[in-house]
Amino acid sequence: MERISWEQYFMAQSHLLALRSTCTRLMVGASIVRDNRIIAGGYNGSIAGGVHCVDEGCYVIDNHCVRTIHAEMNALLQCAKFGVPVDGAEIYVTHFPCLQCCKALIQAGIKTIYYAEAYKNHPYAEELFEQAGVRVVQVIVDPKWIDFHDTGKANLVSELIDKLRESGISEQEIAMYMQKAAELFPAQQQA
Repeated sequence: MERISWEQYFMAQSHLLALRSTCTRLMVGASIVRDNRIIAGGYNGSIAGGVHCVDEGCYVIDNHCVRTIHAEMNALLQCAKFGVPVDGAEIYVTHFPCLQCCKALIQAGIKTIYYAEAYKNHPYAEELFEQAGVRVVQVIVDPKWIDFHDTGKANLVSELIDKLRESGISEQEIAMYMQKAAELFPAQQQA
């Protein structure tokens, strides 16, 4: 019998969490782990009880959806809400953390960042992780262990739609492409 590694196991959990995402641009999941036990999980989405991007579209300012709370932040906030310390813990994230999440993870005392996919890796985030002595490790997940429902393709389509938005095409055309993406990747659109 072949067993997956701890790193693959926790990364798989993060990908499973990402399937709960309500973000139409990128589905991200995060698991905070201490002593090989998951102490919190999060996915990117709106505030509890708020409207979701899958229902009303993204609220984009300067090419960032301001409605969405990132998966890493949701996992950290879950720990804060329930009084679970994270100092010295590890986090497994489906995508490389953004600069703001990087700073929050460092301040919370996370010592190792495991990520599956590079995503707009900010050089300053990498520099801050190095300065803080935070280990950063990419975990390659073997697709034979988990079917992610073509998230790579859905993410590519999302990135291309973002590029179209940046190029100045109308929101009506963007809405048309987003509807077509939702039809192609229905598993990515479930709330």
